[in-house]
Amino acid sequence: MDYQKLVSVMRTLSLQAGDKIMEIYGQDDFGVEAKSDDSPVTAADKAADAIISEGLRDAFPDVMLVTEEQAATHSAQGDTFLIVDPLDGTKEFIHRRGDFTVNIALVEGGVPTRGVVYAPAKGRMFFTLADGTSVEETGDLAKDQIGATKAITVSDADNAALLVVASKSHRDQATDDYIGKYAVKDTKSAGSSLKFCLIATGEADVYPRVGRTMEWDTAAGHAVLNGAGGAVVRFDDHSPLTYGKADFANPFFIAYAPSVELKPA
Repeated sequence: MDYQKLVSVMRTLSLQAGDKIMEIYGQDDFGVEAKSDDSPVTAADKAADAIISEGLRDAFPDVMLVTEEQAATHSAQGDTFLIVDPLDGTKEFIHRRGDFTVNIALVEGGVPTRGVVYAPAKGRMFFTLADGTSVEETGDLAKDQIGATKAITVSDADNAALLVVASKSHRDQATDDYIGKYAVKDTKSAGSSLKFCLIATGEADVYPRVGRTMEWDTAAGHAVLNGAGGAVVRFDDHSPLTYGKADFANPFFIAYAPSVELKPA
């Protein structure tokens, strides 16, 4: 894999998709429909999926592509594949809360190794470089050239005063019960894959997810967090969260800075 080309293509496509998402975000009608699992899908999801899928297939025709919006056509994937959630946080988008992201990642051997997370409404862009380390782009986000970036790294957590981030739309009693096992200084809510990025930048220490997610929801954020020195493990036994499952469904998990002393489930 040409990682330099991959990073450039993923970043540019996320920006192009973000422009289309924000164009629809400014309209009165998002074209909201219900999918077979009753989750919402909008015109923005579909338009962003089309942009990203076409671009990735043109650039990497020999690499398997998995996207949320085309999941019904996918079967168990191979060892190496690209995985996309063109609009993660559709509920945040519909309610105009801004915490939605474009997610593109490469999985190799069950591990997300490269990825980009772009939050168009917030103007924040996180991605892995060709060497696998993660940065946040701080420039003007020009499509044809990577601007100024800063390296990001997870926190050196204070286990007597942890910073916890939890889901904005999917927080429940089981999540609160688990958070209650820690000495917490502050808890913040965030939507979509931004929660992984907040840990990657040291703005939070730990993110427990006691609820359903799919591989396309987490792969890009997981890659960014890996590249910043963080980790994602299964909630039940703290073994690494892996990818390439036949049904794309994740178990419950915990994303964290390794300095956090994890509590048992």
